[in-house]
Amino acid sequence: MTVGGDSGAGALLRVLEGQRRHVLGILDGLDDEALRRPVLPSGWHCLGLVQHLTLDVERFWFRAVTAGDEAVIRGLTSGDEAWNVAPDVPASDVLDRYRQEAELADAVITTTPGDAGLAWWPHDLFGEPHLHTLRDVLLHVITETACHAGHLDAARELLDGRRWLVLT
Repeated sequence: MTVGGDSGAGALLRVLEGQRRHVLGILDGLDDEALRRPVLPSGWHCLGLVQHLTLDVERFWFRAVTAGDEAVIRGLTSGDEAWNVAPDVPASDVLDRYRQEAELADAVITTTPGDAGLAWWPHDLFGEPHLHTLRDVLLHVITETACHAGHLDAARELLDGRRWLVLT
């Protein structure tokens, strides 16, 4: 896949796609109750973490920061709202929204040169920019997604003993 004519960013997108598959794969087979069951003292649950990845990571970094989508920027929330999934929202809706947001992010990634400057920066959250290009954002999102995939690995093992990758 070519990303904005930049093969380096294309390689990063492939790594991100692998991390996204990990997030969804480690949750495969869990029912709605298990996806909502907190297993750590902090109280977060798998579904809330996926919604955080959807709204605070994929949507925020690609559609707001990279693309500068004004409607997305206006709709951003502050605090931990993304971690809260209403009880009447089916788990499948949250997982589907993650997939959809990843597709929307990919549309931004594949049409933006890897060294393109960012369209918008949230100074109120982060002060002066510490990321400057699409490539920087991709590296940041890969790191955050991989970190949260690891959290989901631990949560899944606590829920039912399943492990994602077992090296013997």
